[in-house]
Amino acid sequence: MIVDHLGRQFRNLRLSLTAACNYACTYCVPDGKRLQAAASELEADEMVRAVRLLMDTAGIDKLRITGGEPLLSPKFDALLPAVMQLGLADVSLTTNGQLLPRKMDLIAAAGLERMNVSLDTLDADKFRDIARSGDLDTVLDGIRLAGEAGIRLKVNMVPMRHVNDDQILPLLDYCLERGIELRFIELMGMGHLQNNPLFDAQFFGMDDILDLIGTRYEYARTDAPFDSTAARFEIPGAGTFGIIANESEPFCRTCTRLRLASNGRLFGCLSNAKSYDFRDVLRLPDTLAMVKLQDVLGQALQDKQLASFRGEVTVMKFIGG
Repeated sequence: MIVDHLGRQFRNLRLSLTAACNYACTYCVPDGKRLQAAASELEADEMVRAVRLLMDTAGIDKLRITGGEPLLSPKFDALLPAVMQLGLADVSLTTNGQLLPRKMDLIAAAGLERMNVSLDTLDADKFRDIARSGDLDTVLDGIRLAGEAGIRLKVNMVPMRHVNDDQILPLLDYCLERGIELRFIELMGMGHLQNNPLFDAQFFGMDDILDLIGTRYEYARTDAPFDSTAARFEIPGAGTFGIIANESEPFCRTCTRLRLASNGRLFGCLSNAKSYDFRDVLRLPDTLAMVKLQDVLGQALQDKQLASFRGEVTVMKFIGG
C-alpha cells in the first residue's frame, strides 16, 4: 500500500468520463462557452481497466463517476454496468441532472445506489443565469425519478454572494422535505477565479452559510468519516446538510482522493496542475502495469497539499471535480 508521511493513501477515485459539459456555469468557465470533449479521450474499456488496476495497486475501493457532464458521454452506458461488477465498496455519480430522466432506467438497472445532483437554485431565471443553459424543471424531474428509484441523493450547491445566496434556505427546505442531504460547496479559486477579485466578491463561506441557516433552524454538528470533504450538520427531526469548506476548514491533511481525467491524465491533487499519463500504464500487461503504477502513484501522492487548498489554473470540470 502506498502511504505518505501524513498517513494518506489513495482510496477514492474520481473518474471523469468526458471534459464536455452541456452547461457553462459562471463559477466554472469565464466566457459562457460549453466545455468540449478532449481531443483524445480514453475508451470505456480502457477506463474500466484503469479502475481495476488502481483497485489492485492502490487499494481504491470507492469510485465517483464525474465529468464534465458524465451523462453526455457515449461511454456512460457501457461503463456504468461494467464498473458495478468490479467489486468496489461504493460507486456513485455526480451529474447536473439535465439528462437524468433519459438515463434513469439504465442507472437503476445497473444497481447504482448513490448520486449527487448539482443544483444552485430553485429559481428558473437564476438557473439560466448561472448554468447559462439547461432547464430547471427537467433537473427537478430527474431528482424525483431518482428518488422514486430508491437512489440515495445529495444535492450540491455552490452559494455565491449576491448571486444565489438567497436560494440557500429555499434549497435546504426543498431537500429536507424530500430526505435529500444538501451539500454547500464553497466557491473554489480555480481556473478563471484564481487570483480574481470576483472570487472575493462572491465568496460565501461556512460561517455565512451557518449564520443564515441559523435564522430558521437549530442545528448541531455531527461526526463525518475520517476522509470526508464535508462538515456535516443535523437539524433535529428534519434531516442533515453538509458544507464542503475548502477555504474555511481545509481537509487536505486527510484527503484520499485521486483523479483520472478523460484524456488519461492522472492527478494526485485538485490544487496541483501536475499530472501523469495513464496511457503509458495501459500499454503494459497487468503485471508490468502495476509495477509502473506503484511509482506513478507514489509521485502523485507527493503532489497533495500539506495543509490547505491553494487554488490552481486548471478548470475542475476537466479533471473530474
